[in-house]
Amino acid sequence: MYLCIAFKLNEIMIFKRKLYQKMLQWKSERNGSTALLIKGARRVGKSTLVEEFAKNEYKTYVLIDFAHVSKQISVLFEDISDLNFFFLRLQVETGVTLYERESVIIFDEVQLKPVARQAIKYLVKDGRYDYIETGSLLSIKKNVQNIVIPSEETRLTLFPMDFEEFYWALGNETTYSILPKFWETRQPLEGSHRKLMRDLRLYMLVGGMPQAIDTYLKTNNIIELYKEDFNKIDPTGRASRLFAAIPSQLMSNAGRFQVSSVIDNQDAQRVATVVADMADSMTISLSYHVNDPNVGLPLTQNIYRYKMFVADTGLFVTLAFWDKDYTENSIYSKLLSDKLDANLGYVYENLVAQMLTAAGNELFYYTFPDENNHNYEIDFLLSRGNKICPIEVKSSGYKTHKSLDEFCKKYSVRIGDRFLVYTKDLRKDGVILFVPVYMTGLL
Repeated sequence: MYLCIAFKLNEIMIFKRKLYQKMLQWKSERNGSTALLIKGARRVGKSTLVEEFAKNEYKTYVLIDFAHVSKQISVLFEDISDLNFFFLRLQVETGVTLYERESVIIFDEVQLKPVARQAIKYLVKDGRYDYIETGSLLSIKKNVQNIVIPSEETRLTLFPMDFEEFYWALGNETTYSILPKFWETRQPLEGSHRKLMRDLRLYMLVGGMPQAIDTYLKTNNIIELYKEDFNKIDPTGRASRLFAAIPSQLMSNAGRFQVSSVIDNQDAQRVATVVADMADSMTISLSYHVNDPNVGLPLTQNIYRYKMFVADTGLFVTLAFWDKDYTENSIYSKLLSDKLDANLGYVYENLVAQMLTAAGNELFYYTFPDENNHNYEIDFLLSRGNKICPIEVKSSGYKTHKSLDEFCKKYSVRIGDRFLVYTKDLRKDGVILFVPVYMTGLL
């Protein structure tokens, strides 16, 4: 059983999520020896997923939401030397009976109560109950200051719904599950390709962050909501400005995020802490430039040279057109029907970044000069076995792939598979595999 939540106006809908299976595995294998920490961006659905899990898999549960916790419960964590007293008080305050090895206690938004997270070490050792924590911004200094981070945590990440989960939400559990068969045999999908691309464009518009979508439908103001979040992280406003600049930065093809073009008198080193906090929020993803593309990609990454992506492409599209009136323009309908008169390469690049991240990959890219002192660029690099696999992303003009060709020539002994991800059907042309963008998660 897999669960997710999505919101439609005031109605809560339960959808399948892959993480549910990993949560079941934790419960079975760990049997109380660790707490489960679910991290992810705000509004991605952590809290309701965890509560649904608690309802289904335990006899009773206590949910402590540290964003709205009562003073009586909050003060309990200031002294947990007497756990018998702690649990008795918790049951009195919540009205929930706890059963040994049959109940779970949820610490929701645990980053807001650092001493509660520190207490996990002693609560897990006690062994009476299971514990699940949810949170974002878990590494921000103020959220870990003066506490010992417990090693007794099994950590899982909830990403925005991927394309397969999106299909599940539409009630279709067949289409995506068949794609690996085409992938393994390298067979084109032919007539089915058009349907998959149409569904993918819908996914690009809707996105995979249910609570964010619900907020947008109700208020038409989702971008301002996230800018407020970033202003809490960084009151100077730099984080919100960097976030708002992501589409234009990707569209500029500059080879890196140009901080100085967004904020005067600033560079990547000066905003390093702000960017790290943005990444910790999981609302963005960073792809780092590698200086020497080889199997150990992180070994030569340049932490001050990166591309920035929005973690959810639905949110990215909203951000790209956020100054337009959703109800009065045709941008969304044109994008859905593939008739938008614009270079959408940067949108597909963001989508590929999201798909690679959801599949468990770190993001890296590489640039090198051509004979005219311009740059060739490999959009993404994967490490597979003792080889690297370059990826070039194309939304159009796929018949030329000079960057990919020159890179593979330059580093021929290091190259495994080489991929061109694009909007057409699956096919192989010589040594290059042309991959429809909806198959990115299979790379």
